[in-house]
Amino acid sequence: MPPAPPPSVRKVLTSLDHRVEAAVGYSVDRLWENHEHGLLDPAHARLAVTHRDLVDAELSVTFYRTKVGRLLSGEFPVDDHLMGRVHRALAELQASVHTRDEREPGVTEALQPIEAARRERRPTGAKDLPAADFAALLAIAQGAKLHENLLTQRRSVATASGMRIAHSQLERLLEAGLVAIDTSRPVHAGQPVTPTEAARTLLSSPRPADAKPTSPIPRPGAWPAGPRAHR
Repeated sequence: MPPAPPPSVRKVLTSLDHRVEAAVGYSVDRLWENHEHGLLDPAHARLAVTHRDLVDAELSVTFYRTKVGRLLSGEFPVDDHLMGRVHRALAELQASVHTRDEREPGVTEALQPIEAARRERRPTGAKDLPAADFAALLAIAQGAKLHENLLTQRRSVATASGMRIAHSQLERLLEAGLVAIDTSRPVHAGQPVTPTEAARTLLSSPRPADAKPTSPIPRPGAWPAGPRAHR
């Protein structure tokens, strides 16, 4: 087996990392550190342990996948010895994938009570939601996707109306239980962001007087129209 990652250092990402961070309200690294210092309640401690186990399994998958790729890269002569090594590495890779798939439901189960608790703390009405967040929610309701820049790893939400929503603002809406993210797609390809049933109810309530529509951010190269000439 490959060595386990040292405390507070993640070597790989899992498919549930972003869901975990949305549920706890901070990074996975901080979740691990808080667990190491005994600062978590039982529900969060269980999540930290199950997620750490999942990361170890994902690390094993990455290790053996890389090993198989190296064996088949052409670096070694093709003979019976190499074929034996390839078969062993494939068997180890298959076992690692099986272990990872067995551990994912444990993280999902540990997430459920934490996500439920966060949903219960959502705003009770439109008047409780800041005007900027209400405007962002309106824009998301018209269609939106979460994107990640491959170079900077910065995340933001692009809406159909052209409004850009910062990731910090998205986290507030997630914490309030007002939006959901479809994580079945990779984030760099764009993950759909949709309002929850609670958000739809909130949007149908009387609109706050200070929640004015937000103008889309101009695209690069787009110049604002100048003043009309008076005749």
